[in-house]
Amino acid sequence: MSDAEVPKPVDDESTTLAKPGAPPAGGLKKALGAVACVVGSAVAAYFVGEYNPNLEPAAIRGLFILLVAASLWVTECIPAYSVGLLVIAMMITLLGRPGGVLFDESQTKGWEQFVKVLGHPLVWLFFGGFVLAAGMESCGLDRIFATGMLGWFGKKPSGVMLGVMSVTFLLSMFISNTATTAMMLAILAPLVAKTGGKDRFPTGLLIGCAVAANLGGLGSIIGTPPNGIVVGGLAQQEIKINFLQWMAIGLPPALLSMLIGWRLLLWMFPSSRDEIDAAADLATGEDNADRPGAGWRRVVVGLAILSTLGMWLTKQWHGVPTSAVALLPIVVFTTTGVLSATQIRGLSYDVLFLLAGGLALGDAIRLTGLSDWFVEVLPIDQLGQLGAIVLLAAATVTLSNVMSNTAAATVLASIGVSAAVGFEAEAGLAIAFGASAAMALPVATPPNAMVFSTGKIQSADLLRVGIPLGLITPMLGIAWTKFVLPLLLGGE
Repeated sequence: MSDAEVPKPVDDESTTLAKPGAPPAGGLKKALGAVACVVGSAVAAYFVGEYNPNLEPAAIRGLFILLVAASLWVTECIPAYSVGLLVIAMMITLLGRPGGVLFDESQTKGWEQFVKVLGHPLVWLFFGGFVLAAGMESCGLDRIFATGMLGWFGKKPSGVMLGVMSVTFLLSMFISNTATTAMMLAILAPLVAKTGGKDRFPTGLLIGCAVAANLGGLGSIIGTPPNGIVVGGLAQQEIKINFLQWMAIGLPPALLSMLIGWRLLLWMFPSSRDEIDAAADLATGEDNADRPGAGWRRVVVGLAILSTLGMWLTKQWHGVPTSAVALLPIVVFTTTGVLSATQIRGLSYDVLFLLAGGLALGDAIRLTGLSDWFVEVLPIDQLGQLGAIVLLAAATVTLSNVMSNTAAATVLASIGVSAAVGFEAEAGLAIAFGASAAMALPVATPPNAMVFSTGKIQSADLLRVGIPLGLITPMLGIAWTKFVLPLLLGGE
């Protein structure tokens, strides 16, 4: 699910002792880099305005905000979630002050229109997903589910690999891919240790865990923040996608891509053993499932999960908004004591700020009229619809391999959806597919970084798997949404 920041390797300079009161090593470089990003963005926006005299001042300011956000996300001079908050602050400062280009006199405070994004329904939807995941972890239900399900796939290496990938995929649809990968690595530690030596199967098993975690996020709206960014961008274009509709869009190509990855991994990393008794090798040490009171907590959490998912999938019948349903586990878990105030405070609020910033950036591009300029200057007509969709997917995969996939999706969705007049949905979905398909480098996603840190995987191993899946997954998604799904829906 989420796109938490991937810890980058530190250089030797960061390990030196700093003088008392001195800024952290590398802090000055990042500060200067951030200043350079802002200055460079201002210069670029100025020259764009000079060479495009018909571009309104609001659009030039919107372009400046976009360039600042994109450059800071790419360079990582400041944390990604801080950039999200900075986007909102720049919108208030440049667009929402009295006399500003988008100041709304009808409101008591004109800038309030720009902070409403912090209460966007998608933000609450993701928050509800975080609470569900925390509830499962608090009583060990996630671990019980994973270990129990792995026993269904038999003892053949192919079955063990498929079991690990299936469990990881399913959990990542609703739980942070970082948390899912961490749990699976802990569960698989004894199994990997017993199949070590010259056997390459453990390497494939670990990479399979990362691949499934990355692809699993495509299966639901809350699976990964880029999904929410795309859904929010499409909603601004009056295109609504609910929870069940997203599953119909994202789950089939994601599953097919996972199965292709499974066969690819079995071919690249064959096992030297005919049978692997995964059930006997799995870790059974003390965990949250052994804590006092875990039994009744599992009942409460299980019922809350079934109720929440059931209401998400049946919105067309009861009419309760998806974001309102997300409040159910929050109320239930805090009322019953499944989650304490400390645990609630420990949730991934940084992802929510990043998501809100992405939605705000889309608003900035749309409200300032910058989207109209993109339509004019981008070569959509020359590429055609399919060419433009493929280009957006390829650009997303490329950027997401070297920066946060949420940040990459935010920038490209803001531009692509507004420029793809007449095929906004296809363009947005291609970006979502591309964001989840980026897994060729250790720093591409948190799951990649985590499995790479085990020391059993080389960068070349990730490249061998990540490059073909990075090419295949978006194409499967585009083919499914543009050609297959319309046929199944009777041409609608």
